[in-house]
Amino acid sequence: MNRSDPAPSGARLWADLHEVARIGATPRGGCDRQALTALDGEARAWLRDRALALGCTPLLDRFGNMAFLRPGSDPARQPVAFGSHLDTQPTGGKFDGVLGVLAGLEILRALHEAGAETAAPLLLVNWTNEEGARFAPPMQGSGAAMGIFTPQQVLDTRDPAGARFGDELARIGWGGDDALPDMAAYLELHIEQGPELEREGLSIGTVTHALAQRWYEVEVTGESAHGGSRMEGRRDALMAALPLMAAVEALALEHGGRGTVGQLRIGPGSRNVAPETCWFSVDTRHGDEALLARMGGELRARAAEIAAARNVRVEVRDFWHSPGQPFDARLCGFIRDAARKRGYAAKDMPTAIGHDAVYVARRVPTAMVFVPCHGGLSHNEAESITPEWAEAGLLVLADAVLAAAE
Repeated sequence: MNRSDPAPSGARLWADLHEVARIGATPRGGCDRQALTALDGEARAWLRDRALALGCTPLLDRFGNMAFLRPGSDPARQPVAFGSHLDTQPTGGKFDGVLGVLAGLEILRALHEAGAETAAPLLLVNWTNEEGARFAPPMQGSGAAMGIFTPQQVLDTRDPAGARFGDELARIGWGGDDALPDMAAYLELHIEQGPELEREGLSIGTVTHALAQRWYEVEVTGESAHGGSRMEGRRDALMAALPLMAAVEALALEHGGRGTVGQLRIGPGSRNVAPETCWFSVDTRHGDEALLARMGGELRARAAEIAAARNVRVEVRDFWHSPGQPFDARLCGFIRDAARKRGYAAKDMPTAIGHDAVYVARRVPTAMVFVPCHGGLSHNEAESITPEWAEAGLLVLADAVLAAAE
């Protein structure tokens, strides 16, 4: 195949991004298209119809992972895969995840229009529940496909309302029984979700590795008390939890990592009752596994101090661990070469954020392409990128995919 034949269109990708953004559009300009909702199903149908029009063979596994296979001239070769996810946060943006899926669709469209054939087959993938907004932890579809989670761990996961993953998948009609094929390589395009590329005036990031993550759940149990009762002797769970939540930020700053408290629940939840219970989530990240573990150890030590000082019980429970993950040097080389030949200013960089590519990389040679987003803002309805950044990511991804497929 002459690689100059296919001509992926940035304008067409931009139009697709805004068309899909209407599915689950929010009043403030973002998207609420959480995993295994009817809106997720609608976006899946949109993708399926367009991939089928290109002659691709659809595949759907038991976790709802969607894939579309385009044959190559050498059927003995494993496919080169690419993609991302269509699900969003409750107040998500238009580009997180969907950029990688629709860029992959545009690559297939350009090949189809050119009548071009790659040596290796190509595989476009939409992974289920990357975000983990409704069903936690995140990246369950890719994790299950790569054997990181057992089938029942994923299918039996329940959302905050008690709905079961497997039941919701069946309800929206997107469960299957196909097995995704073994992959020769996997490439994923994504917005950076950070400010570095924009700040440095760069169009492309070659993602060389992912930071390690440890998530915890913390539960503080004290004693309810009337809001009019004396302050002395209170065992207020929320007041005990607050310095521990502040410690999450302080430890991240001290050790050069990342720390976030993203969810908080208190009980009994009455205006004039000092809380008896306080539960909150903790997300920690670092490029050094030893320092990441140290952050967790120091958080537990601080919890023990607070429990003793305030006469409450504090439990810090492990919830999820994703170790640091290097990406494939050969595929990273394809991305660098593509950026250089296209004239895009680029740099090597890590990702501090979990992506399906991080799980896929445990079994398949993998790399990621980053493009900037304004202000580094993501998981927010105001998330935005430029058409030029989207096109840069598309063209670099396309060149890297074709290099790997040849």
